[in-house]
Amino acid sequence: MRHLRAGLVQLSVGDDPAANLPVTLDFIRQAASGGAQFVLTPEVTNLLTPDRARQARLLHREADDPTLAALSAEAERLGVWLLIGSLSLLSDAADEPRFANRSLLIAPNGGIVARYDKIHMFDVTVSATESYCESAAFRPGDRAVLASGPVVGGAPVGVGMTVCYDLRFPHLYRRLARAGAQILTVPAAFNDTTGAAHWEVLLRARAIETGCFVLAPAQCGTHPAPHSPDRPPRRSHGHSLAVAPWGEVLADGGTAPGVTLVDLDLARVEDARRRVPAWRHDPVIWGP
Repeated sequence: MRHLRAGLVQLSVGDDPAANLPVTLDFIRQAASGGAQFVLTPEVTNLLTPDRARQARLLHREADDPTLAALSAEAERLGVWLLIGSLSLLSDAADEPRFANRSLLIAPNGGIVARYDKIHMFDVTVSATESYCESAAFRPGDRAVLASGPVVGGAPVGVGMTVCYDLRFPHLYRRLARAGAQILTVPAAFNDTTGAAHWEVLLRARAIETGCFVLAPAQCGTHPAPHSPDRPPRRSHGHSLAVAPWGEVLADGGTAPGVTLVDLDLARVEDARRRVPAWRHDPVIWGP
C-alpha cells in the first residue's frame, strides 16, 4: 500500500508568539489523533504582525526559537512528520537586518530534515489602498529544496518545499517535480483579495502541470493584533487545500481555524504522469 494520511492545520495567528503556540500545538495533536502521519502548518506559524519593530524584538534565530523547539519536541512525542509551513526568524547572518521566512521539515525523531527560505517576495500593489513589500522586511532565499519525507511503501516521499507567493512561479514547481517531488507543499498566508481570485486555480494548475499532490495549509480570517492597535487589520483567505495530481480538490479547510485530514494514494502520481507526461516535456524554445 502506498497511502499517506496528511493533516492540514489552518490557523489565524496574531502578533504574540506565546499566545499562538498553544493553539498550534493543540491542532497538531488533533491531526495526529486523527491518524495523520504528515502534519502541515501554514506560513508564519509563529507570528503575523505588520509591526516590524515588534518583529525585531520578538523574533529569534533558528537555534534559539522557542516555537521551533516546542513543535519539534511535539513531532517527536507524537511520532509524526511535521512541516512547519514557515517561521519568521532573525537572519543567520549578523550583517543582515532583514528576517528569514523559513519552512522546516521535521522528522518523527524531532530532527530538522530540510530548510527552505522563501524565494519570491510578495511585493505587490493589490489596490489603491492595499500594498505589500515583503522584501523590505525579509531576505529572499535563492535555493530550491527537495526533501526526503515520510516513508511510504518502503521508499521516502519526495517533498518539494515552497511558500505562498512562490505559487505564482511555475518554473520552480517543474524543477522540483523533475528532481523527484511527489508532494509539493505550499504553506501560505494568502491575501484575502488575491486568494478569492487566484488561490484555488493556481494550486490546481501546479498539481496538473507537475503530476504531484499539492498540500497547502493556510492562514485564515482577521489576525488578532492587540499589540498593534494603530495598524489596519490583516485578513487571510483560508481554504487550506489538498489537490490531487489530476487536479481535483480532495479537501478544503474552509475559513475557520482547524484541522483537515486527507488520504493520499501516492500511486496516483505515477498514474497522472503516465497519462499526461507534460511535466517532463520541456523542449528548447528560441525567441522572441
